[in-house]
Amino acid sequence: MKTERRTALKKILASAIGIAGFGIAAKASEEKTTGSVVNSQDVPWYSDLFADCRTYGNLVFVAGMGSDEPDTIENQTKICLDLIEKELIKAGSSMEKVLQTTVLIDDMANYDGMNAAYKGRFGANPPARTVLVVAKGGLPVTPNTIVEIDCIACI
Repeated sequence: MKTERRTALKKILASAIGIAGFGIAAKASEEKTTGSVVNSQDVPWYSDLFADCRTYGNLVFVAGMGSDEPDTIENQTKICLDLIEKELIKAGSSMEKVLQTTVLIDDMANYDGMNAAYKGRFGANPPARTVLVVAKGGLPVTPNTIVEIDCIACI
């Protein structure tokens, strides 16, 4: 009797694990790369293997976008936001559906210029935002990058 009960419990446990495994596999199939994947062997030192954009369910994750043009903070911020908008549109979303952004700037003196270019790009309800000041030369996009922005949006 004891052996039969153990066998039955093992079968029930194995079934539960199998069902849970199928659920995880189904969720994993929701993840998609909508942007291009960059191979680190084909690009300079400041890039890694990454996807510009990933979707998971109804969420869109856009990688940090920056500019390699030696330019003003306002123009680099505009370029970053234009790149983000392009990725969001490819993923089926828009700037108005951005939930959160992270902005990296290399100097607090650039905050006002970044803010001026940032203002109004996300519609009437701007997303939650975190601004981080990093050490000069600490932004990994290119040596000329003074601002980098990433975001999470919904579809």
